[in-house]
Amino acid sequence: MNFKDINIGLLVSKRAMECNIDISRLCKFFNCSSQDISAMYDSKSLDSEILLKWSRILEYDFFRLYSQNLILYSPISADVKKNKESSGMPYFRKNIYTKEVIDFILEMLENGEKTKGQIIEEYNIPKTTLHKWIVKNRK
Repeated sequence: MNFKDINIGLLVSKRAMECNIDISRLCKFFNCSSQDISAMYDSKSLDSEILLKWSRILEYDFFRLYSQNLILYSPISADVKKNKESSGMPYFRKNIYTKEVIDFILEMLENGEKTKGQIIEEYNIPKTTLHKWIVKNRK
C-alpha cells in the first residue's frame, strides 16, 4: 500500500462500524451533521486535525498507516542522513517495526523478491534485527 492506496475515509468508516459508535455521538463530538460525517467517510484524505479527532474517538492510530507506508516505501537515503544534522525539524528514526512491516519484509525475502542485503540497504534495517525476525519467523 502506498500513499495513493490509502483511502483514509474508508478506513475511518470501517473502524467506526467496528466500534459501533452511534452517529449522533460522532456528530456531537465533531460538532457537525450526519451528512458531514458521511462526507468524511467518502473522502480519500482528511485534514490532520480531523484525523487526530478520529484517532481519539475510535482509539486507533490512523497516522500509523502513513508512517508504516514511509517505512516501507521511502527508505532513508544518504541525502536525508546528511541533511538531518542541519535541519531544525525533529528527526525520527524508522525503528517502529510493526507486525505488518515485519511480515511484509519477511514475505519479500521468502518469495525471493529481495535479498537480505537489499532489504538491509534499501529499508535501513540493521542486519541483526533482520536476523532476529528470520529466526523468530521459523519458530
